[in-house]
Amino acid sequence: MKKKILSVVLASAMAATMLVGCGSKSETPAADAPAAEAPAADSEAPAAEAPAADGENTLSVYAWDANFNIPALEAAANDYKKNVDPNFQLNIIEQSQSSDVENAITLAGSSGDYSTLPDIVLFQDHWFHKYVSDYPDAFVSVEDSGCDWTNFGAEKLSYSSINGEHYGFPVDNGTAVFAYRVDLLEQCGYTIDDMTGISWADFIKVGEAVYEKTGKHLLSMDGDGNDLIYMMLQAEGVSQFKDGVPYITENETLKEIVKVIVEMMQKNVLYLANDWSGYTDQTIVGDMVAGVMNGNWIIPTIKQVTENSGKWEITSLPTLAGGEGFASNGGSSLYVTAACKNPELAKKFLAYTFGGSSVTYDAALKNGGVITTCISAGKSDVYNEGVEYFNNQPIYSKIVEMGSHVPVVEQSDYHYTCRTQMAAAIINIFNGGDLDTELKTAEDQLRFEMGL
Repeated sequence: MKKKILSVVLASAMAATMLVGCGSKSETPAADAPAAEAPAADSEAPAAEAPAADGENTLSVYAWDANFNIPALEAAANDYKKNVDPNFQLNIIEQSQSSDVENAITLAGSSGDYSTLPDIVLFQDHWFHKYVSDYPDAFVSVEDSGCDWTNFGAEKLSYSSINGEHYGFPVDNGTAVFAYRVDLLEQCGYTIDDMTGISWADFIKVGEAVYEKTGKHLLSMDGDGNDLIYMMLQAEGVSQFKDGVPYITENETLKEIVKVIVEMMQKNVLYLANDWSGYTDQTIVGDMVAGVMNGNWIIPTIKQVTENSGKWEITSLPTLAGGEGFASNGGSSLYVTAACKNPELAKKFLAYTFGGSSVTYDAALKNGGVITTCISAGKSDVYNEGVEYFNNQPIYSKIVEMGSHVPVVEQSDYHYTCRTQMAAAIINIFNGGDLDTELKTAEDQLRFEMGL
């Protein structure tokens, strides 16, 4: 059992009530929440057995979510079977959640026996580097797959690349959107164009006007799992980590963002819910807000309020100095495992489908709501169709285009641990705590969790 994995077991227990799954979808809004923490190494293996497929034209894959990821894989299998190899078969082995896949890798790596794995696994972006570090022999490089990597945004590829070498094929798009109720903005004298490229200072002024006129907040977030800090920082091209260690107390950009968040809370521009279900059910579905900022996977939650169809539009994020901001939150990619008996077939299948096929991505969007990060696929007629709920904006092509501008920032295996500590700091500062003291407490606790 690896020490690196054991070090996060305590944090896993603290987050046990949260559902796992960046980019995963289910019937409950909480399933859209980004994952809380890595699974414990001694968790039980996934119930499904499987492993690598024996047939010459057959591959097996672990994936979760019958309403989101699995329809995307079915779309890819149908595309490849129809247009490349009529004998091709993809054996999709459904897992209950993303942590099942992580547990499978952990157990196989701990035992040194990768034969228990399928040919391909769907894996959360934020965790891949950690698992490659712990189990470097678990995955196969796909550098020679023939995929045109320039067809994807650099930020998305940064999760699945190790030292410049590609290991994964991007699936879903975690690009952050800022969605606004344009009817409510109009009541206050603003349009979506006014909110595009806006500074956070000016955003607060608009938010105050919206609250005074409509009683609705212009933004909300889960107070426990506050993703605002990460997204707002990434839009500035800055991380909460630097050279592998926490970058908090000396991070002037982070301090400015924390001040903005607290000011938004004080002025009723931002409402922090108690938890994830409060964020989705109370503030979004409960129609408390005139704006939503998160990974685009939040769109199905927004659309649950059917009476607001046609009243929303999306744009990019504000920034400190003004100008369009771009960020990402969540997502996953597909990886070929060491158990794969036909890695050339796996690479060819993934490069053809998720590497750029509009047939795959059009069907994945229609059947499961999966939005591609592939730039060329995002230019199809399907992606350019207006979406009635969003005032007939072609939001899907816009999301793909915005994703190509997301800056690459340093990632960490302790992304979610940092999120927990920063969320607590925000609450404490809002309640009267000293900013520098609370940020130092957060940094010290994070360093402790990282064993520094």
